[in-house]
Amino acid sequence: MVFLNALPGAVAEGLIWGIMAIGVYISYKILDIADLTVDGSICTGMCVCAVLISNGVPAWISLIAAFLAGMIAGTVTGLLHSALGIPAILAGILTQLMLYSINLTILGGRSLVQISSRDYKLILNMSDNPLAIVASAIIIVMLIIVLWLFFYTEIGLTLKSTGDNPDMSRAQGVNVKKNKVIGLAISNGIVALSGALLAQYKGSANINEGRGAIVIGLAAIFIGLSVSLRIKPNFVVSLIGVVGGGVVYYIIYNFVILLGLKTDFLKMLSAIIVALFLAIPYLKKEYFTKQKPLYIEKKKPMKEIDGGGQDA
Repeated sequence: MVFLNALPGAVAEGLIWGIMAIGVYISYKILDIADLTVDGSICTGMCVCAVLISNGVPAWISLIAAFLAGMIAGTVTGLLHSALGIPAILAGILTQLMLYSINLTILGGRSLVQISSRDYKLILNMSDNPLAIVASAIIIVMLIIVLWLFFYTEIGLTLKSTGDNPDMSRAQGVNVKKNKVIGLAISNGIVALSGALLAQYKGSANINEGRGAIVIGLAAIFIGLSVSLRIKPNFVVSLIGVVGGGVVYYIIYNFVILLGLKTDFLKMLSAIIVALFLAIPYLKKEYFTKQKPLYIEKKKPMKEIDGGGQDA
């Protein structure tokens, strides 16, 4: 009964983190870049949203501002990687470190800014989970439609080709470096958008939020794709699966909390879930797929071939 009461909250928060997982999907699956910027950019989205709302800016405008701030963060990572030749993982870490100071500055040196639904008009909040689920679902549908339309334009298709085969794309005259910057900007913009929604849902922005976000995003991706690829492996279905993975992750997350697991171990739980889903394809191939023995045809003796070796 307690679990059923907690289920709407888990679904609402899972949908918000599913939006973040879509951003991670773009960088990790489409661009083939493990971008660690997201741990900072999701917090940037929260901070921008909370500060703007607390200063009287409408909630929907704060979402746009958070998205743009995330795009700037992704652009910095992209330029560090493409223009300066810094490896993508290290570029993400460097941007993430920069964002900590920037996020603290946005919050005005405070570690926490609160935006209670009693004082401000928010798009969604924790006190009304059904409304939060509906609002998140509408935003997700709009986001998936926009991404579907974008990734079938000329720019979107070149972004896909950049991740699939950068050498071939370069040979076809595609500016691979520019595409990586654009892709990372879009990815982190979506991540920051989810951060803005999360700030409204929780009613606050904390400077320490977002740590380990990349692990949650990857968990949602692997959980979602393990199911969606069995249905129909196309772009829209994959995005829906990723969002569904976020929901499943948070349902499991809340279930484990209700079982009495200490919150100190929740980050470890996230890492274990990702490790399991990363290992399953390898383990299945290595230990559970029976390989058929190679059949080698025996050569016939020369006597049988030339008629028993008799003279003409």
